[in-house]
Amino acid sequence: MSDELNQALSSGDPAAACAAFRDIHARLRAEIGRVLVGQDTVVEQMLIALFADGHVLLEGVPGLGKTLLIRTLSDALDLEFKRIQFTP
Repeated sequence: MSDELNQALSSGDPAAACAAFRDIHARLRAEIGRVLVGQDTVVEQMLIALFADGHVLLEGVPGLGKTLLIRTLSDALDLEFKRIQFTP
């Protein structure tokens, strides 16, 4: 997915870059939506942080799908997934 966006950005055509970005965004949302249901706001905020080259700290009670969200996102982007658990 990043190759498509990089090619569109390097072409110098803003319309092509916007179209590539929209396509990648829609495909990521669809891929995550197939696995994780009912967490649309969290998914959208996660994608915003990803596209803005930011960082995310997910906090919440057990069972909300935090690990599943990250695992699904890493699978969709073909990235390595490692989990760090912190229990005070």
